Amino acid sequence: MTQSSGDFTAMFRDLSQRHGLACTHQRQVIYQALVTAKDHPTPEAIYESVRARIPSISLGTVYKNIKTFLEAGMLNEVSLHHGSLRLDARLEPHHHLVCRVCRNIVDLDEPDVAPASYTGRLPRGFRLERQNVEFIGICASCAKQQSSLTT
Repeated sequence: MTQSSGDFTAMFRDLSQRHGLACTHQRQVIYQALVTAKDHPTPEAIYESVRARIPSISLGTVYKNIKTFLEAGMLNEVSLHHGSLRLDARLEPHHHLVCRVCRNIVDLDEPDVAPASYTGRLPRGFRLERQNVEFIGICASCAKQQSSLTT
């Protein structure tokens, strides 16, 4: 992370205030773990990261705060249909490339993807809130592993 701890604290305090949330030490550590994650972590991965700084924290507390961040709009769920909850602290519009084998998720910048739009009629009462494109493929590591199994 390029910003200092004090800078992150000030940014998190401001972000919490804008979203009407109390700025607690636990929330700050959880959010910092989310923002600095290089992948799209599961709540369990965030829990393991946060436990290094707050050994007494429970998995339930991590889940509760993740839910709070999601409801406040400070965090996004990556995909609602890949099994476990995957989290994304990158809030600007972007899309995802998902490995069908290991479920690794990579961000794709929005300008690199042709605009997607739904031109049909939505079911009655359904309101579209956001859209994203998900590309499914196989990552280099899994492709190499599969290739070594077949040779």
